[in-house]
Amino acid sequence: MRLLRSTDLALRVLMRLAATGDDPAAAPAPGDASARDVAATPTPTTRDVAAAMDVPYTHTAKVVAELQHMGLLEARRGRGGGLALTQRGRTASVGAIVRAFEGDGDVVDCEGTVPCPLRSACRLRGALRRAQEAFFASLDPITLADLVADPTGPLLLGISRPARLHRPDAAEPGSASSMP
Repeated sequence: MRLLRSTDLALRVLMRLAATGDDPAAAPAPGDASARDVAATPTPTTRDVAAAMDVPYTHTAKVVAELQHMGLLEARRGRGGGLALTQRGRTASVGAIVRAFEGDGDVVDCEGTVPCPLRSACRLRGALRRAQEAFFASLDPITLADLVADPTGPLLLGISRPARLHRPDAAEPGSASSMP
């Protein structure tokens, strides 16, 4: 089974936020010396996350909006704003997240514009449905905390936008070799 691009991105956004350890319950008390360090650390924005994962901002914004609608993350605007996991997001089942993004439709479309001639007696549809449910069920006990446990969490935080490959055979615009 292949996940939709939006499902993949939703999981990666949630994993990135879970890896930051943005837990308000664990935040230091105001006036605590370490509180200044926390305040100096900016909360990632949708644009930050999109750039770090090298995906289009508009696609990331749509996924973030859906995650916010599901109650898994909070998006705050303005100064000091950004993205943060909610308590529900921290404890959410990966299976539930994948189900929500993938939907519960059949893996194959037997009733499409040209219906399959085998649809009335086919056993494949049922077998694929059971396999799909087994896939979701295998993800149900997994949480975001499980996904970002070492070594994944620190690796997620170290990821930045990959450098674009420079092709030596392609002339830079405005360079001498690109001039007639």
